Amino acid sequence: MTTTTLAVLVPLLPFLGSVAGLLLGRTAPGFVRPLAVLPTLAAAVLAVLVAVRQGGGKTIEAATQLTPTGSVPIDLALYIDGFAALVAVLVGVVATCVQVYSTGYLRDDPRYPSYAALVSLFTSAMLLVVYSGDLMVLLVGWEIMGICSYFLVGHYWETPEARAASLKAFLVTKLGDVPFLIGLFALAVDAGTFRITGVLGAVASGGLDHPTLIALLLLAGVAGKSAQFPLHTWLPDAMAGPTPVSALIHAATMVAAGIYFTARLLPVFASSAAAMTVLAVMAAITMVGSALAALAQDDIKRVLAYSTIGQLGYMAGALAVGDRGAALFHLLSHAAFKALLFLAAGAVIHAAGTNSLTAMSRMSGLAKRIPDAYWTMTVALLALAAIPPFAGFFSKEAVLVAAEHTAFGDRDVAPAGAGWTVLVAGLLTALLTAAYALRLWLRTFRGRGAEAPDHGRQPLAMTTVLWVLAIPSLGFGLTVTHLDDWFDGNALTPTLTTAVLGTGLAAAGAVITYAIWRTLAVRTPVAAPAPHVAHPDADAGLVEAEALHLPHPAKDPADPGRALLGPLYGPAADGFHLDAVYRAAFVRPVLAAASLVRFLDREVVDTYVRAAGDSAKGLGWLVRRAQTGNVQTYLSALLAGSVVLAIVAVALANAAAGA
Repeated sequence: MTTTTLAVLVPLLPFLGSVAGLLLGRTAPGFVRPLAVLPTLAAAVLAVLVAVRQGGGKTIEAATQLTPTGSVPIDLALYIDGFAALVAVLVGVVATCVQVYSTGYLRDDPRYPSYAALVSLFTSAMLLVVYSGDLMVLLVGWEIMGICSYFLVGHYWETPEARAASLKAFLVTKLGDVPFLIGLFALAVDAGTFRITGVLGAVASGGLDHPTLIALLLLAGVAGKSAQFPLHTWLPDAMAGPTPVSALIHAATMVAAGIYFTARLLPVFASSAAAMTVLAVMAAITMVGSALAALAQDDIKRVLAYSTIGQLGYMAGALAVGDRGAALFHLLSHAAFKALLFLAAGAVIHAAGTNSLTAMSRMSGLAKRIPDAYWTMTVALLALAAIPPFAGFFSKEAVLVAAEHTAFGDRDVAPAGAGWTVLVAGLLTALLTAAYALRLWLRTFRGRGAEAPDHGRQPLAMTTVLWVLAIPSLGFGLTVTHLDDWFDGNALTPTLTTAVLGTGLAAAGAVITYAIWRTLAVRTPVAAPAPHVAHPDADAGLVEAEALHLPHPAKDPADPGRALLGPLYGPAADGFHLDAVYRAAFVRPVLAAASLVRFLDREVVDTYVRAAGDSAKGLGWLVRRAQTGNVQTYLSALLAGSVVLAIVAVALANAAAGA
């Protein structure tokens, strides 16, 4: 079988699995789990075969015209370079892990068939984005992911939080997709093609007439999809969906799509110094702001959500300094440990038996009850904090090294100011990341909250996946540094300067956080055990915190984040009030305009419509009154009319004679 055929099957198999799952979900429920896992697993295996055959060398290309469109044709094209091959393997592996994990996590969920089918469709759409060689076909996968995220985030549609979160995710990402679509059309007009090879060729020959405008329009879509400032606000709220969905979105799909798209078309962005500077500033604000917000969250999933935003900021920062190898390296590394973090958090929630206990201030006694989640999450948090030799250390160092080279003029792909912006923000974020990572670990596994009842051992499907993902979280960085050919031939090994600075700042953040926690823990009494409650669906949120008589997280005295942030704690906990700004700037004006339109429609337009109807009704009434059925009346009216006409005729004749 040719490599092209294998590549076509990679996104096709999950799609067919999704269709079959939707059709057979109700009539043959025994096939649901195999249809969820096996096509995705097969796609992952085929993606590995494609990557082995591609080998990080010559790009694999194939194309056929999809439909004649006139001057700018649309092709069903493949474009598989080293980046695409590796990212496809990542998507396949993480999606398979999520599907296997979900068979245990959602085993009692009545809507599991539709959930599994949507996850398969989500996976297929991302793989289409990865392998596509035509921008319009890529856009199809891009938009399918948007609608899949809407349905999956709103899986628990009975809760108002899930409904609001799904709608918010859809609208905010669409806000970025509108200028993104305009940018794609403008790019195709300048380049004369939607083919990625043609676009890159046009950039190399200086064929783009409006590079800055195009790059900024495309960045709007990237900011929405990859949750970059200022369109990142949807991602923390998306935690209302099932935890495995969060793992998929944060690690392998959706948010990874924007970074991957930018990396694939990096020459387009690099052709504009202004666009690279904007990208660098956007990445810096995203990194630092999300790390501060993570340090103030009490919900374990929201901490991880803000963590994802910050790590995506690192990737965007690497792209802003022109090093897509470092960006994709961190994308792959981050996918492993972030998927592990979310799935381990799902095990924590599953053990607690209620979504109310996602608040870290209410956790206690989990280290001994769920040892698999405890040890694997520890590995993932060390990778997140970039502690050597874990995977996150090497990939984060690659980003910092790229920023250092640009800042000191060793590379001229981007302005030196962009390099300094990314470097300083990256180092500061390293300190904050270690602080909130240790805070999460201490409050989750060493917390002093009210211990929830033990709901038994975790399903084997869940714990097995955790250990599988722990392997790349620990060792991926040690091996990938020897695969330079897959990353544009750039060396990804750390340098002494950034390694010492980055690791030193991370260590400082961890030490300070631990010291504050120890001081506060001595002063804080242990909470009383929570009363026994029935074990509801893990993510349905059926048990309210008030019913368990647990302390409010805002009043938790043992939170080191409050001491670290000081007066910033309140704004950081609320995401620096960006949602309030958007409500004032966009939501209220739109609602006011809608109210005005409703008033005009009801009081003006409807008035004219009603008047037209009343006029016709009145005229009909007059005509009806005239039609009496009495022949004498009709003859009298005819005679009177004839007399009137005769008088008028005589008058007109006299007037004409006098003239």
